[in-house]
Amino acid sequence: MPYSFALVFTALLSSLAGCKDEKMKQQSNEFAIIAYYAGNAENISRFPVEKLTHIIYSFCHLKGNRLVVDNAEDSLTIRKLVSLKNRNPKLKVLLSLGGWGGCKTCSEVFNSATGRTEFCQSVKELTDLYQTDGIDLDWEYPAIEGYPGHQFLPEDRGNFTALVRELRQSLGRDKVLSFAAGGFTKFLVESIEWDQIMPHLDMVNVMSYDLISGFSPMTGHHTPLFSTPDQVESADRAVQFLDSIGVPAGKIVIGAAMYARVWGEVDSVNYGLYRPGKFKKAVSYRAFKENLSENQGFASYWDTVAQAPFRYNAAEKLFATFDDRESVRLKTQYALKKGLGGIMFWQLGEDEPEDGLLDAMFDVKKELARD
Repeated sequence: MPYSFALVFTALLSSLAGCKDEKMKQQSNEFAIIAYYAGNAENISRFPVEKLTHIIYSFCHLKGNRLVVDNAEDSLTIRKLVSLKNRNPKLKVLLSLGGWGGCKTCSEVFNSATGRTEFCQSVKELTDLYQTDGIDLDWEYPAIEGYPGHQFLPEDRGNFTALVRELRQSLGRDKVLSFAAGGFTKFLVESIEWDQIMPHLDMVNVMSYDLISGFSPMTGHHTPLFSTPDQVESADRAVQFLDSIGVPAGKIVIGAAMYARVWGEVDSVNYGLYRPGKFKKAVSYRAFKENLSENQGFASYWDTVAQAPFRYNAAEKLFATFDDRESVRLKTQYALKKGLGGIMFWQLGEDEPEDGLLDAMFDVKKELARD
């Protein structure tokens, strides 16, 4: 074989082997089903945790510059979550920082190198102490307004990048590092230096719920899969944006909601959808039968464009927006067919322990894995 041809042939074999290795690597990266969990140690045993790949304890908070577990009950819950590996050896258990209203001093702490370093050290210490598998950052939000009254600065954007880099260095590559991202355009465009942080992250959990929040004077879908002429924000819009700026699909995780948002004083035009109203309350999925059923005066509707359900009570002028088994089934199908990293949800304690939304997600994953 001529020398030049041998070089080309060898390079071709190497390239094919590399493609094969990459394909095998992609196939081995299991589609994630991720639960946030804000319940107690006792209740978790009722849920089918064998169907999860990750569970994220919600939440730990800042005390000074350090991440802390707030009390003995929270500590017990974390240890219980870790013990679930006896039922599901592949389960990853993560701690999380913050949550809505839980990151009051994040902007201040992460605005200094000392604050970031002490925080990273504390994360490493807690990870070692509880034998957890990583951390999810839920700062709502860097650089833009989030919880009313919480500080936000333009510098937050770069500080978040610096924090992610230092966390990866502190925890090493074997730990999971993720963050919860707002699913709305302002966050996606203004809060994050995506090209800088994604090489250090395992996944971004897109909160494609609360897209119509409790502050909205108008009803809408709070967790739609697709945008509509009347509502721009959706899971698909967030995915399209992240794809357009080069975020790897396999690191994108979309969100589902195990709760409804209910508005009052809503007129009957369009069965209450996209109408003025006043936010009243959230209702857990497990409580739908007692609060949002036909017996309580609600009629059910389906938006074929948004791929989202809603309900309206004409007598009491109540409107409810939520996920159900069909909408989470479609979201899971979407995520799998798009090659996304997975689907996540807030939060497991609000699901039905049997025949709930987690079961619907898992059934789709199992079905499509056979195709």
